[in-house]
Amino acid sequence: MTLRNLIYSVYERRLTARLAGRPVPRHVGVMCDGNRRWAREMGLVDPNDGHRMGAERIKELLRWCDAAGVGHVTLWLLSTDNLSRPAEELDPLLQIIEDLTTELAEEGNPWRLRMVGALDVLPTQHAQALKAAEERTRERSGGAQVNIAVGYGGRREIADAVRSLLVEHAAKGGTIEELANSLDVDHISEHLYTRGLPDPDLIIRTSGEQRLSGFMLWQSAHSEFYFCELNWPDFRRVDFLRALRSYGTRQRRYGT
Repeated sequence: MTLRNLIYSVYERRLTARLAGRPVPRHVGVMCDGNRRWAREMGLVDPNDGHRMGAERIKELLRWCDAAGVGHVTLWLLSTDNLSRPAEELDPLLQIIEDLTTELAEEGNPWRLRMVGALDVLPTQHAQALKAAEERTRERSGGAQVNIAVGYGGRREIADAVRSLLVEHAAKGGTIEELANSLDVDHISEHLYTRGLPDPDLIIRTSGEQRLSGFMLWQSAHSEFYFCELNWPDFRRVDFLRALRSYGTRQRRYGT
């Protein structure tokens, strides 16, 4: 073990000890940002090398979350905006996401997977593979529930929720006037991709960017945010523990 690794190991233990007795977020959302930037900084020609390294980091993150007692994790891996990238970059990225999801669904892993996004915007073979991975993990309960946000955009999610609500109401024979008179925020929440899940308590974004970019716009109304300067492949357990430490010191008042 190098001196640097030894120092980080000691620091990790100190951080872990300081977290004892502090609140732990039930649900953590992670914006895994900076993979392409990391690849450029490493002098790599193919930006997808950054995505591959980022996929490896995700596996570690999920183990960190299990150890910390985090019950739900939402990973934003591909936005609807990302779908406009050139095919030579997008196609390998979609395959990396499929490979990661398939690996997480392998026998022996504890995580239950749930796809949150508009899978119909993806190529059929990738959408089918993601759905199959979700189905294989449906009965799991030993680790965190992992929500894979692919083909995800916050505005689209809200639009899809309203559309689903209207279709459901019409199928019951209701009128627009009746819906307008009874509509409240809970009705919309029940039709989001994340319906049935707690809202994220903590949202982490790497790469130094300090904006949501459309991630969980509805659900993040009362979330705490932690912005990290590191690009996603450089995100370490000590950085995750720092995020938990920051969360544990905050007073959540929900507007009261």
